[in-house]
Amino acid sequence: MRKILIAVCLLAHTLLYAQHKVEIYGKILSADNQPAAGITVNIKGVGKSSYTDGKGNYTFNDVDTGRYVLAISGVGIKPLSREIYIRPGGRMSVPTIYLTENRASLEEINIYGIRNTYTRKTSPYVAKMPLRNMENPQSYAVITKELLQSQVNTSFDDALANVSGVDQLWGATGRPGDGASYYTLRGFTTQVAMVNGVVSIASASPDPINLETIEVIKGPSGTLFGGAAVGFGGLINNVTKKPLDTLGGRVNYIFGSFDQHRVTADVYGPLSKDRKWLGRVNTAYTSTGTFQDAGFKRSFFIAPSLLYRANERLDIQLDAEIYQSKATNPLMVFLNRSRDLFARTPSELQFDFDKSYTNNDVTFKNPIANIRGNVNYRLDDRWTSNTTVSFNQRKSDGYFQYVMYLEPGNDTLISRYAGDQDYVAKVFNAQQNFIGDYRIGSMRNRTLIGIDYLFQQAVTHNSPYVLVDKINTSYDDPDYYKFNAAFIDQAIAASNGAETNNRSRNGVLGGYVSNVLDVTPALHVHLALRVDYFDNKGTYNYDSDTTTGAYSQTALSPRAGLVYELMKDRISFFGNYQNGFKNVAPIVQPLPDVSGDFKPQQAEQWEAGVKFNLFNDRVGLTASYYDISVNNITRPETIERDGEFYNITVQDGTRLSRGFEFDLTAAPMEGLDVILSYSNNSSKLTKAAATVNNLRPTEAGPKNLFNFWANYTVRRGLLHGVGIGAGVNHAGKNLITNSVPTGAFTVPAYTLVNASVSYRYKNYELAVKANNLTDETYFKGWSTVNPMMSRNVLGSIAYSF
Repeated sequence: MRKILIAVCLLAHTLLYAQHKVEIYGKILSADNQPAAGITVNIKGVGKSSYTDGKGNYTFNDVDTGRYVLAISGVGIKPLSREIYIRPGGRMSVPTIYLTENRASLEEINIYGIRNTYTRKTSPYVAKMPLRNMENPQSYAVITKELLQSQVNTSFDDALANVSGVDQLWGATGRPGDGASYYTLRGFTTQVAMVNGVVSIASASPDPINLETIEVIKGPSGTLFGGAAVGFGGLINNVTKKPLDTLGGRVNYIFGSFDQHRVTADVYGPLSKDRKWLGRVNTAYTSTGTFQDAGFKRSFFIAPSLLYRANERLDIQLDAEIYQSKATNPLMVFLNRSRDLFARTPSELQFDFDKSYTNNDVTFKNPIANIRGNVNYRLDDRWTSNTTVSFNQRKSDGYFQYVMYLEPGNDTLISRYAGDQDYVAKVFNAQQNFIGDYRIGSMRNRTLIGIDYLFQQAVTHNSPYVLVDKINTSYDDPDYYKFNAAFIDQAIAASNGAETNNRSRNGVLGGYVSNVLDVTPALHVHLALRVDYFDNKGTYNYDSDTTTGAYSQTALSPRAGLVYELMKDRISFFGNYQNGFKNVAPIVQPLPDVSGDFKPQQAEQWEAGVKFNLFNDRVGLTASYYDISVNNITRPETIERDGEFYNITVQDGTRLSRGFEFDLTAAPMEGLDVILSYSNNSSKLTKAAATVNNLRPTEAGPKNLFNFWANYTVRRGLLHGVGIGAGVNHAGKNLITNSVPTGAFTVPAYTLVNASVSYRYKNYELAVKANNLTDETYFKGWSTVNPMMSRNVLGSIAYSF
């Protein structure tokens, strides 16, 4: 009996002890909802530690009941802590913990604690599925928020100067239809038209405060992104900042030359105790003057973002971007396009570029609103549904002017044209993607099945563009100073020109499928196909009550790629075939037997290159050679019928663009970050009108581009927190006009030198940045001469919390 009593007591003690010992488990995810591996989890005061596995899971055994604090830490991440209350029971689940860093940032943290902050290793947008750069056969470059911060960046246009093959042609004009900045990319024009992988067209340059990264996706990309908003050289996708579950933020004031003032704020954090509701707000106010005698721009931007993490499978996010601006017209001097030019360089023009040729009351406004919703639902361990709905509205309201050399006998008398614009455009984009990650036998497949619908509408009520005056640019013409808003109104009132009162509509329905097959862990085969139906509803004229120009077209866009990783996630060789397309409207031909119906233009790219990710992720390089050919370009042709000559349009034009590019980012030592890029492009119209055949297109931009920036911050010792940055931007000569009737007008090559110094102490940061340090006079343009900013110095004061 005694032995039985002892056994019963021992069993009771064991059961009571077991009730107070609990197994707890949980998961840690990155800010973009990806598993965070290798993160340390400590229970404070207990001495227990655990590490997350490849799926972000961690476990503690035999933990006493009670209140504890979990401490989450890791190299290069912001430490977090969570209070937990452990109740009696066998197992207990801890709510999912989200880091402030995204998956790409985590992967760039190496064992030495040095991060390459000027790049990202993965992207869910470039291939419309989560894919590492090393296994993607497409070239793309990433501009990170860390790079922009180190450059004291205030301009989206300046940010793109860090990427190979990209150069600004025009700054944002705000005009109806295409008011955003124009860039050349691999020899073709493009504009910013994508936000988080969906169409979002603007009439002004985006404010960089809300950008996590800028992705420059190179080459024709119609297979995944369609043809309505994508150029043949590639596209620019803005990735916005996401809400985080830790309270923090940054406030920044930048001021400097030419009355530049900019105040920004970025605040984020949880909105509920369970951290299921997260929020973030980015906002900016900017006021900028000019180096010329008149001109300014003022803008206000706010971007709230709300994220609801219902559970580990469902995320719902709502974003908005509200932008208001008021500005004068930027000076762009249009050259004569019909006769031989008298001046062939800016210095030969008898033109004072310190004059703006406008007035501070000749302004336009560009209000823009973007609203975007995204639902990400993990169907199971293999498939995810991603649904995005986006609405965009932009307006051009006010005066727009042109400054043009039109005289037949000189390049000294310039015409100033102006009009009063009232334009509103709306874009609706709905996109549904199903993304799978599964195996067939031993081979891994990552599959994308998607459909998107794009609807665009533009309503225009513009005055006629009227000739306001003519000014002699060879001397200080007294009539130059008469130009103002009242003068424009008088010219419009006296004009007999017709107003523009119309509405245009079109819709695009596209379906696409893409698959990445891992034949072996090192060999990846990519195949994709898109079917695109374009339905142009035509243009309705309110005055005549008629609709013209309606048509529809169907396009196919295939894509293929091959990647071989010589060293897994370190060295990969890639090649691709990429396709892009552009819809072409029908025309009325002068002869009934000559068809005016056309097929879509088609661009085909063949590219081969190498990607490096070396020295524990501290050096990243993409280098490639590409060959892009375009066919189905329309061109004029003259034919003879029964002794009569007719000018018709044929669709057999072709064009080539070939080149070499490389983009390098590096963190060679603690505190040092470097970005370097170079591109060489050769473009030619190979079958075109006789006036431009075999010539370099003016949209191709400079043949050679080189950019470099390095920033070093002292991390230890007496000078801890002191930073210094320096860089150059070089562009070769640019043929902004190039035709047989006009000859070539050349913008000279230039090299800009930029430098900065900074000091960071605790949560405070001070910086001074000098742009165009040598005060070089330089120009950009595209059939225009556009003077650029002279030397300017910025000061920056920031506080982070």
